[in-house]
Amino acid sequence: MTRILILEDSKDCLNAVTVMVERVSGHVRAVPVNSLEEARAALNDGAQPPFQAFLLDINLDIDDNEDISGITFAQEVRMRKEYAFTPIIMITSLANMELTAYRELHCYQYLVKPYNEEDIQKLIGKLLFLSQQGEARDTFVVVRKDGINYKLFCKDIVCIKAIPRGVDFVLLKEDLKVLYLSIRQLLEKLPSDKFLQVHRMCVVNQDYIDYVDTVNGLISMKNGEQVEIGITYKNEVRKKLRI
Repeated sequence: MTRILILEDSKDCLNAVTVMVERVSGHVRAVPVNSLEEARAALNDGAQPPFQAFLLDINLDIDDNEDISGITFAQEVRMRKEYAFTPIIMITSLANMELTAYRELHCYQYLVKPYNEEDIQKLIGKLLFLSQQGEARDTFVVVRKDGINYKLFCKDIVCIKAIPRGVDFVLLKEDLKVLYLSIRQLLEKLPSDKFLQVHRMCVVNQDYIDYVDTVNGLISMKNGEQVEIGITYKNEVRKKLRI
């Protein structure tokens, strides 16, 4: 079931959008709220499964043209690790807010009122299609660099090395250095059945191990990278890799 939170101050508009969204598929459940307080309560309801998308009206006070409560809520959503990349669709009549929504909040789409049912159905249809793709089911970690969240799929990480004040992700196509992050912190996020710490300063993805030289204490990775096996990690490496 795809759960979509809809935040709209006008109850008539809220009811209309809710109906439009749920008409798209029987697998879609809309959660309508018409205030910032109700939206926060729904977001913090740990008894319910997470949302797969958000439709947010930017202006929640028709008497205040400068009100941007929807933006405030979107920022709160983005601050949560589980929603770092969840699609957010902003709905508003304030076209000048588009740049802020896209740049700062990484919005999936932006609708300017008046919108119609066809617009809503196309958007929700795309979201349902994306959620069914294999990539959505791949495990990933979210890291922050220069104020931007990066979604790194585990299948793309060859190994991770400690560097001064941070770590270096050795990826299939590039390297990504992230400061103020440690190997220990990453081990809490990475799947233990895939990633193995082989040195106090290195973690490897077992899928990319090409050869293990236990005599010289080296591991050759499939991308040509070589990493050292720490003395205190040799027994664990032998046990995990069954060598």
